[in-house]
Amino acid sequence: MAAKSANLYARIEPDVKEQAESILAALGIPASNAINMFYKQIILNRGLPFEVKIPAARLVNAAELDEAELHAELEKGYADMAAGRIKPARQTFADIRKDYGI
Repeated sequence: MAAKSANLYARIEPDVKEQAESILAALGIPASNAINMFYKQIILNRGLPFEVKIPAARLVNAAELDEAELHAELEKGYADMAAGRIKPARQTFADIRKDYGI
């Protein structure tokens, strides 16, 4: 393993730093190790290890919809369910429990 002797200085938003470091602490991973893992993934992937793009669809805030818009969104969800494009929450959670042994 190579010696860790290079320094990296980055300016980030304080709340982003706090939230990320809280999660890393819960995982027992020091921030420097997480950054090192991120850089190694960049090398392995020859680019960012995740997609960087603008989402195709915007998220819907039900609180901002009037009654007709809310009904239209609910109809879209029902159509997706009927067409098999989604699965019930019960099935999703069962899959998660199976995949993670919980």
